[in-house]
Amino acid sequence: MDILGILGILLGILTIIILIIKKFNIIIAAPIATIVVLLFNDVPILETVFGKENSYMGSLAGFVASNFTIFLLGSILAKYMDKSGATVSIANRVLSVVGTKNPYNALVALFIISAILTYGGINVFVIIFALIPMAKPIFRELNISWKLVAIPVFGGTSTFTMTMLPGAPSLHNIVPSTALGTTLTAAPLIGIVTSIVAIVFILVFMKLSLSKSLRNNETFNVKEKVGNSDVTATRVLPSFIISLLPIIVLLAIILIFSSVSSIIIIALIVAILLSAILFRKQIAQQKEVLNQGANESVTSTITTGSTIAFGSIATSVPAFNGVFKLIQSIPGPPVLSLMIGTGIISGITASAVGAIGIAVTNFAPYYLGLGLDPATVHRAIAVGSGALAIVPYSGFLIIFNNLTGLTMKDTFKNAFISISVTSWVAMAVIVVMTLLGLA
Repeated sequence: MDILGILGILLGILTIIILIIKKFNIIIAAPIATIVVLLFNDVPILETVFGKENSYMGSLAGFVASNFTIFLLGSILAKYMDKSGATVSIANRVLSVVGTKNPYNALVALFIISAILTYGGINVFVIIFALIPMAKPIFRELNISWKLVAIPVFGGTSTFTMTMLPGAPSLHNIVPSTALGTTLTAAPLIGIVTSIVAIVFILVFMKLSLSKSLRNNETFNVKEKVGNSDVTATRVLPSFIISLLPIIVLLAIILIFSSVSSIIIIALIVAILLSAILFRKQIAQQKEVLNQGANESVTSTITTGSTIAFGSIATSVPAFNGVFKLIQSIPGPPVLSLMIGTGIISGITASAVGAIGIAVTNFAPYYLGLGLDPATVHRAIAVGSGALAIVPYSGFLIIFNNLTGLTMKDTFKNAFISISVTSWVAMAVIVVMTLLGLA
């Protein structure tokens, strides 16, 4: 076993975490951490970092090429919804329905909206681009801690609707289905039971967190620069129906024409054009909206791509084979080591989808050879991918912080519990079901 190489992987992870804590930009931190990994492995550094193929830059470029359009259009649509006051109009209607006396109801409403959008097949980045501007005026009106927004948003977008619930159209469900020849509803009993347990866990955690925050007299307390999208009381807001129309059209196109290639891009373009027409009275200078959305999308795309590029190199070095052997030796039912192994990869790559892609290629054949049912392997890998998907260098978390104006200190605990701990609970349920012969 290449102990030195494994040490290099661990030191690389430690390096990127320390640099993020020290507030280095992930665009700087990720390549530095990658070099640390390579220094301890018998791999050519310059070629692996700067080469055109199988390199850090190659992986980063591949992610940008595949995802930049969605980030760009999603960011522009979010700017239209924000600057027009549409998000405030929607928030006001949500508040009129759930009331202002019980803040927990508002958190639950946001959780349900997040879950429905995700299960409907909407890209999670598109969801947070749209939801964060809508959620802020709700939190402001209720005067509850803005830090709590991580719980309903992450709990709704990145747990049961993404990896557990049968039929989910997310990549987390599609990738193992394609690789293993299973259906999107693979292991339905496991999926339904873990989903129920996850929902209960998130709702309880959300309730306890809100109660603790209120006892500590925490309030909205957002700096003025974060609130630069606030709509003043003198501005005439678009009506609720008009405000919601771009989002309704976006969802309708994606759901109705789900089999059409690149339908998300088409839907985003239509929603943006519709916003430009509907919100022309509220936005005098639409050029500024386009420019701001474009500028912010570049940072978001490179940020996420940098974390995934680091993970791709860290899991491709020869020493990672030693990590796999350690994973195989974990005591207990095979499904446990499969989930833990997938979770470890998600922590290294800071990407649940990336972890699934690696697990179905490198782990699945071994566990299928042990006699595990393909459907169980499918669901176990999907659920396990969330075990360490939230780490300080997670691109999703960094983008979330940029959008909310919150810091890693503000959000990491809530995000980690909402996604990773929820996944651990689901993993425990799968192990119990396996021991009882139900999986």
